[in-house]
Amino acid sequence: MAIAFERDTARELKRRREQWRAGKLAKALQAKPLRHDPVRTASGLEVADAYTPADIAALDYERDLGFPGEYPYTRGIDASMYRSQLWTFGQYGGFGSAEETNARYKQLIAQGATGLSIALDLPTQIGYDADAPIAEGEVGKVGVNISSLQDMEILLDGVPMTKVRQWRTTANAIGHILLAMYIAAGEKQGVPANEYSVLIQNDVLKEYISRGTQIYPPGPSLRLSTDVIQYCAEHLPNWVPISVSGYHIREAGASAVQEIAFTFVNAQAYIEDCLAKGVSIDAFAPGMWVFFSAGMDMLEEVAKFRAARRMWARMMRRRYGARNPASEQLHFHTFTAGSQLTAQQPLNNIIRVALQAMTAALGGIQTLHTTAYDEALGLPSEEAVTIALRTQQIVAEESGACNAVDPLGGSYYVEALTSRIEAEAEALIERMNGMGGAVACIESGYMQQELARGAWEQQQRIERGEQAVVGVNTYRTDEPSRVKAFTVDRRVAERQAARLAHLRAERDNAAVESSLRRLKDDALHPERNICPATIEAVRAYATVGEMCDSLRSVFGEYKDRAVL
Repeated sequence: MAIAFERDTARELKRRREQWRAGKLAKALQAKPLRHDPVRTASGLEVADAYTPADIAALDYERDLGFPGEYPYTRGIDASMYRSQLWTFGQYGGFGSAEETNARYKQLIAQGATGLSIALDLPTQIGYDADAPIAEGEVGKVGVNISSLQDMEILLDGVPMTKVRQWRTTANAIGHILLAMYIAAGEKQGVPANEYSVLIQNDVLKEYISRGTQIYPPGPSLRLSTDVIQYCAEHLPNWVPISVSGYHIREAGASAVQEIAFTFVNAQAYIEDCLAKGVSIDAFAPGMWVFFSAGMDMLEEVAKFRAARRMWARMMRRRYGARNPASEQLHFHTFTAGSQLTAQQPLNNIIRVALQAMTAALGGIQTLHTTAYDEALGLPSEEAVTIALRTQQIVAEESGACNAVDPLGGSYYVEALTSRIEAEAEALIERMNGMGGAVACIESGYMQQELARGAWEQQQRIERGEQAVVGVNTYRTDEPSRVKAFTVDRRVAERQAARLAHLRAERDNAAVESSLRRLKDDALHPERNICPATIEAVRAYATVGEMCDSLRSVFGEYKDRAVL
């Protein structure tokens, strides 16, 4: 069943459009010339002046669209979508000490948050304890410091694991350690791990190209990530063992097409490593999520989400032979685009985040984190976080965007843009696979070069005034902002160091040393899954730095190189 008209009708529509361009549109442009020519999306895709059924004549309803909840899931993975259950209202939280973040979590839950994410500071993310010399000046700054299970226990004190619909982490190189900490923290609360849900970001490949918090070389890092996927498939099937992250790739300079393509090439590396370990596709694929950005070009972003769902379903069925429909259904964890917030006129960011949240809702995401209006200045304040959460709630409860499933389905423009993004992303994936896949593209510097080029070109468009940013290159004022940046107590590092010293004196150090020997031994044997040894070490109160040092002694450290 075709979605468009017969071929003759499509020809007639094209003829009528040319008449309109030559007639009505031409006369209108004589009086009011175009503001921009050509008009392009935020990613640089050229936009036609108008769209008709002729632009989607090649689409077949059953093949390309279908109904919501049906293959290829272009229109959503759930038949009832938000008519039955709203997305998870998540907020990114974490700063300073575990005590401070614990208070923020309780405040967010009281305000209606249903998902919480542990934002980790840089020392924790790259495997150093709070008292390590290299951590000086960074403890608690861009997230909470978690140096041991003791910090995790304080972080979750009075916050029952089962009260939150989904827990999340920024753990990538240390994904296996946060898996173990969640398990051990649940045990301390007397809650079995299968009674709550955790999403572990655990996508280390994107670190090499966009964030830089990798620890080990790509090969061992890939193994650690897929060990977590394998462990969850066998023991914790309701957990999400990886969120393959396009968000950070987009923030680093990618276009919408590159965001999908780079994310899916990375996903293929994880999938194929799991298959090589003997795990069947349908045992772990239902637990794989992706993490995308929701940017300012609303309709391009909606089309991106729809294209990604369709591409994932086809990839799972055709490339990997998945038989479980759950393997074909792509779940999105989405952030509003932090890089598009401005330090100038920061209250404007409230409007930006509201538009981005609406984009996410129209795109059919499963989980959303809204950035706070003051994040271009520093860590968000309590007021700003509350407004960010209220933004989601207003979009969900008041806008009407959730009344129908896939409300933009059938839009000539959205459907045409969805197909174009799909085609260009598929071509880019094929090109990168021809270059050897994700790890090869990372090692050659290809992805890094593409992101650097994209970021540079975007900045140049802003500086030339070709891309408007209100308050930055248009509608500027000299009035200083009255928004004060939130700051972290400088004494956090001292308190964390003292806590660690006390922990090392009080714990069973013989048990710690034994667990670290087992961890190192398992690292030396690739056929062994690293997670059981990591869980044992965490339970013994080995620190993050101690565990990572044991693995550094086996794997070494990755040394980044300049990419020209």
